Amino acid sequence: MYHMSKFLPFILVMVNSMSFTQTNVSFDQYRLDNGLTVIVHEDHSAPVAAVVAMYHVGSKNEKVKRTGFAHLFEHVMFKGSEHVADGEHFKLLQEIGANINGFTTEDGTTYFEVVPSNYVELALYLESDRMGFLLPAVTQEKLDNQRDVVKNERRQRVDNVPYGTADERIAKALFPETHPYNWPVIGYMEDLSAASLSDVHDFLKTYYAPNNACLVVAGDFNPSEVKSWIEKYFGSIPRGKDFERPAQVPLSLNGSKQIVLEDKVQLPRLFLTWHTAPNYSREHAVMSVLANILTRGKNSRLYKPLVYENQIAQSISAAQEGLEIAGYFQIDVTAKPGRNLTEMQTVIDSVLQYLLKNGVTAAEVEKALTAAEVSSVNGLSTVLGKATNLAFYYSYTGDPTWINRQMKLYEGITPDEVLAAARKYLMQPSVSLSVVPVGKPELAAKKGE
Repeated sequence: MYHMSKFLPFILVMVNSMSFTQTNVSFDQYRLDNGLTVIVHEDHSAPVAAVVAMYHVGSKNEKVKRTGFAHLFEHVMFKGSEHVADGEHFKLLQEIGANINGFTTEDGTTYFEVVPSNYVELALYLESDRMGFLLPAVTQEKLDNQRDVVKNERRQRVDNVPYGTADERIAKALFPETHPYNWPVIGYMEDLSAASLSDVHDFLKTYYAPNNACLVVAGDFNPSEVKSWIEKYFGSIPRGKDFERPAQVPLSLNGSKQIVLEDKVQLPRLFLTWHTAPNYSREHAVMSVLANILTRGKNSRLYKPLVYENQIAQSISAAQEGLEIAGYFQIDVTAKPGRNLTEMQTVIDSVLQYLLKNGVTAAEVEKALTAAEVSSVNGLSTVLGKATNLAFYYSYTGDPTWINRQMKLYEGITPDEVLAAARKYLMQPSVSLSVVPVGKPELAAKKGE
């Protein structure tokens, strides 16, 4: 099990006279009486099938002082349900060679099984039992056990990992305290300790219900047989209560923030972050193109001067991170030994100032769009990739047909549009986080030097 806050499907593109391979993922979508949305996609290219159950609940559905619940449930839901003993879920699937896992993001929680075709019914039964019959199995003992597991995971993956707390430091500075992206998906130690059994039961009853879920089956199977199994195992699960989802709100910083974090690291690293647009929006697509232009390849705007020519940086990357109700653009650079982050900041500022004045080229845009096509095609090359994309598009847009018309978000992107988006967002205040070795605050980035 793992947290995958950046697991978002890339988008197939079309621009000007360029045309790219168009996907044609056929599927059947329907809804059970209890509100469960079902999507079925046949693919007989291999004797396997993927079953994906996605719940539209992530860390953004949590409350201040009660963080980490969604990720905690990712663990709890693998620890047995009313008719499946603790340990049996993994055991039954591993015995048949299945690929099993789950991941939690700010916006959703997803579970999947990739099984041989003749075991689809088993995967459906196991998913249905924890959707409809998990509550009786969530005991105080099990909660305490999994809470300790998550705390240990936090120690191993966040607190005791170089640069491990950088993301949550940035989120706390970027988003207001009450904004649902202010806290980390894995949650805070004190909140996990304070969670009561009744808190957890209430969270389960609210969000882990069929009307807040999407079930996708993709691969080699008989559709009529699969649909009968879905009705058999999921049809009697009661609908959950309605609830209000967090809404998108305007976000801005009153001024740029500079943060210095001393950590057990060997090399200093600088993170620069700006508010931008949410996922599945035109501006998200445009800023993704800009990220590619800045750091993809040896001739990219930032890689060339920092890593390739002057050799003062160990690595450089840029990304447009689109979430459901917000987005952010981030550049992070790791300095080479003997270098400081002010040097990194100076080069980045110079490159961005030149770009914001003079724009980007048509060749750069075309290259970025071609890279997007490759990522899209690769993302749909397996039944699990198709199933996950269908679940994401349904959950976050309400329309899984986006899997076949993703290019609309990128269609006709021009250098002028990239420049306009860059000016709109990168000329706004930002969060600057310098992570430096303990006892060496002088290596942090200093503006204006």
